[in-house]
Amino acid sequence: MKTSKLAEQQIRKAQAEGKLDNLKGAGKPLNRETGDTADAAGYRIMAEAGAIPEEIRLRKEVDAQLAHLQTLTDPAGRKTAMAKLADLQMRLSIAQEARRKFNRT
Repeated sequence: MKTSKLAEQQIRKAQAEGKLDNLKGAGKPLNRETGDTADAAGYRIMAEAGAIPEEIRLRKEVDAQLAHLQTLTDPAGRKTAMAKLADLQMRLSIAQEARRKFNRT
């Protein structure tokens, strides 16, 4: 049996038994800041454990580097900052592609 079907079965069973009634945050929208909702539960568990996925860390570094780049006016400084930004974006793309390939299997 596929994992998704097994998980769906367990959810339906828990609903029927009333185990999902009155949960913390019931009726409130889901926090979608992590991006892909399929990964949200995994990201939440890792965040609670103090572990940050490489993809999230790189995304924060890209955002910080973009903000830093906007403050620079010196052409040499901008060139260096742009090279670092390109490197970070490449690493982020590699991490995202690795996650997509992992999720396909």
